[in-house]
Formats: sequence, C-alpha cells, structure tokens
Amino acid sequence: MPEGHTVHRLARALDALFGGQPLRVSSPQGRFADGAALLDGHVLVASEAWGKQLFCGFGPVGAAGPGAGGADAADELRWLRVHLGLYGAWTFAGDGSADVVHAIGAPRKRVGERETVPAAPAGSGAADPTGEDGWAPPAPRGAVRVRLRGAHAVADLTGPTACEVLTGAEKTAVEARLGPDPIRPDGGRGSLDAAREAFVARVRRSRVTVGQQLMDQAVVAGVGNIYRAEALFRAGLDPLRPGREVPASTLAAIWDDLVVLMRDGADRGAIVTTRPEDRVPGGGGRVTRQNTDGTPGAVPADDAFYVYHRDGLPCRACGAPVLTKELAGRNLFWCGVCQA
Repeated sequence: MPEGHTVHRLARALDALFGGQPLRVSSPQGRFADGAALLDGHVLVASEAWGKQLFCGFGPVGAAGPGAGGADAADELRWLRVHLGLYGAWTFAGDGSADVVHAIGAPRKRVGERETVPAAPAGSGAADPTGEDGWAPPAPRGAVRVRLRGAHAVADLTGPTACEVLTGAEKTAVEARLGPDPIRPDGGRGSLDAAREAFVARVRRSRVTVGQQLMDQAVVAGVGNIYRAEALFRAGLDPLRPGREVPASTLAAIWDDLVVLMRDGADRGAIVTTRPEDRVPGGGGRVTRQNTDGTPGAVPADDAFYVYHRDGLPCRACGAPVLTKELAGRNLFWCGVCQA
C-alpha cells in the first residue's frame, strides 16, 4: 500500500497537470458513472493529500480554491476522495507538451514504493475522441474507475479501495478522523508544534504497543510499514513497548524525524532512511526494485533502509540479525539489540 509521501506526490502531479482547467471526467468501467457526472466539466481548483487520502476539489468555471476563497469556498466545492489501498494506481499519458510521470501507486509485492504499475490489457476501453487541439488520448487500459482528461494529459484511476464525491462538510468529517500528517505544512493541526503535541498525547494515552499505534491512521496519518520500522529503529525504540510507557521526549523526536523523512520521500519519490555513514555499497538488503535504482546520485535500494525487509541480515549498526514478527496483520522489522 502506498505510504503518505506517494499520495502527496500524486496530489502535486495532478495539480501540475490539471490545476485550473475544466476537466472531462468519466468512468470507462462504469462503476463511478454517477460520481463522474457530478464532476464532469468542472475546474480542478485544489489537489491535496492528508495521509493516504487524496482529495481533489472541483468547482464551476471561475470558482476560487480553498486558499483564495477561504473556508466558504472549500465548503462549496465537490471533492473527489480517493484511497488507493493495496491495488489502486493512477496512470498518466500526455500529448508531449509537458513531462508526465507514467504511474503512481500499486507497489509490487515486497517493495516499498514505486511509480510504475504492471501493464493492464490493452484495448479494454474505447479511445477518447480527438480534441480541438488535435490530440486523442490513448484508450483506457484495464478497469478504469475514473478518467480525468485535461487539455494536454489524461489520468486514469484503477483499483482504488475508496472513490467517492464528497461535500466540503463530508471532507472535513473524514479529515477529523485522521491523525496529524507530518508532510502537511501545518501537520493538519494548525501548526507543526500542535501536531507534535497531538501525536505524543494520543500515543501516550494507550497501552497499545507503539509499533502498532504508528500504523493507526487516527494516530499519525500517512505512516506505513516502512516508515514505521525505520522511524522506530532511528529512535532506538522497542516497537513492542506500550505507548503509555514511551517518554514524551522520545515520541516528540520520532514525530520530528517523520517530518524530515516523509517530506524527503515526497520530494525524491522514494523512501531513504539510512544516514550516509551507515550505507555500505551492496549492503545485502532485499529491496531491489525501489525506483531510485538507476537514477544518477540516488541511494541504491539495497542501502536505503535500516531494517525493513532485512530480516535475518546483520543490523547496519551492531551486526545482530534483524528480527521480524507479525503485528496486527503486518510484518514488523526491528533490531533486538539497538532497540532493546
């Protein structure tokens, strides 16, 4: 499942390709036909992420975005909410006038994050007609739930866990159930300081292990299995320690570290948590297809993580074997020495 940095990158990509444009919105698969009809012909005025939730705000031609028009403008928009889940992905195509990423979402098995998806059967839908500019987008591939068509590009959504149109009030209700997001400028709580305090207080009032709480989107939004394992290792914290027993200062430091790590992931398009001094070329990891491979100056995938998917391999810091166990249905990775 894509982690929060991927969804933030997706929001940026949609804004860059379609922001301020009236879009043709359709559902080639047919399952979202009613929702598409509510958005078709409207302008994309906002594209944002909160954790693993994507929100695209649509308004009539001339509508102001939330930043320009304030809370009332946000309430009047129609919001497309998408949660990619395990199998969802957006794929993109353009007329060549702008750089278009191939796809975002749908990580392969045992891989952290990537920006490509397996090829779907070709010819699964009719091609869009040629526009006034002479460009005809390719036919949808696979079971496309939503197609967004702008002046120079199309974006196709396949396999999402959630896809619905919300009012402004309904969007606010969804956000109220989410924890603070380390990538949002204010953390989703008005300021990063307030977001840090909310995170610390939430973890410390529960007996649930800190490792399990970091995967709870109501505690902190956007953290997935990789960031959970890596942040706990960097903090030297036992993932099985009850939240209420973790010092507030330790939790505050984890929050601050997540802000740095997750924003870096959103900027570079890959998760890299190792410090330069801890990287050994060909370090023996098993994550071999992260999308940094082959990029000049990028950290190779095998050197990107401390413990994630390195079970049985030596800890980069102490040499003890990295441990793994199932916790709340997900594999947990940690060092029993460094995180004692």
